[in-house]
This record gives sequence, C-alpha cells and structure tokens, in this order.
Amino acid sequence: MTSFSDLPIRDDLRGLSPYGAPQAPVPVALNVNENTHPIPDDVVADILRSVGVALKGANRYPDREFTELRRSLARYLGHGLDESNVWAANGSNEVLQQILQAFGGPGRTALGFAPTYSMYPLLASGTGTAWIAADRGPDFVIDPAEAAAVVRERRPDVVILCAPNNPTGTPLGLDVVRAVYDAAPGMVVVDEAYAEFMPGDAGTALSLLPGRERLIVSRTMSKAFAFAGVRLGYLAADPAVSDALRLVRLPYHLSALTQAAAIAALRHSDEMLATVHDIVVQRDRIAARLAELGYTVHESGSNFVLFGGLDDPHATFRALKERGILVRDVGIEHHLRVSAGTQDETTAFLDAMAELASSRSSHAA
Repeated sequence: MTSFSDLPIRDDLRGLSPYGAPQAPVPVALNVNENTHPIPDDVVADILRSVGVALKGANRYPDREFTELRRSLARYLGHGLDESNVWAANGSNEVLQQILQAFGGPGRTALGFAPTYSMYPLLASGTGTAWIAADRGPDFVIDPAEAAAVVRERRPDVVILCAPNNPTGTPLGLDVVRAVYDAAPGMVVVDEAYAEFMPGDAGTALSLLPGRERLIVSRTMSKAFAFAGVRLGYLAADPAVSDALRLVRLPYHLSALTQAAAIAALRHSDEMLATVHDIVVQRDRIAARLAELGYTVHESGSNFVLFGGLDDPHATFRALKERGILVRDVGIEHHLRVSAGTQDETTAFLDAMAELASSRSSHAA
C-alpha cells in the first residue's frame, strides 16, 4: 500500500504527523478542552430557525464579507470595535493559518514560547514558515524582559502568544504583550481562545489594540460558547489586517449556515456563557482535589488543568481510559491534562484519581 511518503510530497512535510487528539467512545471525555455543557434548548431552537432561513437561499453563495456576523462579533467584544476590526474563519486554527499565509511563508519565521499549542508549528510548517520555539520560564510563566530579548534577537515575522496558554493553562500578563510588541518587527498574535474562563477583572489584549496596527487578538466560539462542532474562530485587529487576509482566504470561506448559526448564538451570548461559571467551579475543584492527593497542579486560567507528579503518565492515562475516562497526554514529562467537565464527569475523574493515588500509596508502602 502506498504511503504519502512515497508521493512527491514537499520535503519539509516528510516525517511529520498530522494533528489529532485521541477519540474514543468513552462515557467521560475530558481530553480536548470542549465545553461539556450542551447548548440550551431555547438557543438551539433559535439557531435552527436561523439556519432554516439560510437554507432557503443556499442555492446562492453566502455573503463573502460576512458583514452581519462581523458586526455581531464586534458588539460581543466591545472595546470600541466595529465590523472593520473583525475577521472570522472556520475555527481559530483557520484564522491563524490565514495570518501565517499573509505574514509568514517561505523565508519568514514565526516564534512561540514552548510548551504551547501544538498546532502552531504545524500551521507554520503548512504555510512554509520556519518555526522558532523559545523557552518559557519556571512554572511555564513568560518573563516580559526575557521574552522581549528573545524577540529582538530572533526578529521573527510573526510572534504567537497563547493567553492563557494551552496546554499549561498559564495566564499571560499584558506586560508581556506590551514588551513583545515593542520588541517585534512583525505581527504579534495573542491567542485568547480561553479568555472567557479568566477572572472578570483579568486584562485582555483587546484593550491594547488602539495604536498597535501589528497586534492581532484571536478568539473562538468553540470553548465558552460550546460551539466546537460549528467551527467559528475570529480575530480583532486594525482594519488593515482584514484587508491582508482577503488576499489569502478562499472565496466564500464561511458558509451561510455557519454564519447564521453563529449570529443566532451571539444573540444569546449571556445564556451561552452562563456555563462558564460552572466550568470554572469544576476546574477549581479539580485543582484543589488533585493537590490534596499529592499531585503538582499548575495555575490555570482556562477550562482545563495541567497536573504533574506522575511517575508514569502513560500508565495513568491507560488506567483512566480503562475506567471510561479520557484525558490528554500532552507530552510534558510526568504530566497529564484534564478538561473541566460537568459535575458528574468531574466527580468520576476525581474518584478515579483518588483510587489510583491510594493504589500508588499502598504499593509504595
């Protein structure tokens, strides 16, 4: 059987593996940072009505500029933004891909601070952009001065800052964004996919946009809005950024159905975001209980928890899977990551971890 390596594939893609989190039919799936709470029935009904209306015109191409959706997203974000500041695509991964297509590419570089979202280097590779992995500091925190020094030295065309960071959950101070922006010769992207799970008084890079034409803030509806299956990511930036992305986007890249569903969901933003509080409660419950059990728990501003102190994370992963619970091995030595689920899902995970900790203690004795 032919493999893709037998084909005349680009040399820089040889030996790479596609991105993909494990998928398995388990009762408790806490491995891909989804919002495990379902969309409320009344919101579903409104979305269905809106999609039904859009279907009646599906014989025609959708609004190429998705103007109404951009207006809805701007209203949601606030900060004095309007539709000219907003761009959207099929998930924030496509938003980031378009940014790299426009501002990266052959002969150019993108820089991030590892460990961070594993799609960044894959998106860079797919666009012919060289990826530079700088190091984070202790406890995965980025120091503003050290980050600025790295950026001045390496002079990347694109810097991507994950705020809060995936897979560690580490919050990112606005002082880091300011320092990196001032040091960077090119575009600075702040990926705020999990911003809604941060405390209400936490800063957002949206507040830094005025006067910074090279700053981009990326967001998604997949997490807080429980819209992972719809695939809608977006960004806020100077209007010139959208003009640049029009050069690389595919024609009519957002379907009429996607636009209608997202606009309807945004009409119910307060109701859609009501689950965020519950998820944060479960996240903090996970962190507190794992710490009680003797694991190393890292600060998280997201909807997941990274925890360490595991002698054999692969064995723990398998033991949890045998109990019908799927978490994520993110490749950080002695660590695993778990998404905050519903109260019942979280209880199942914590009970299993307590059982495994008790078993570990009895064997050690």
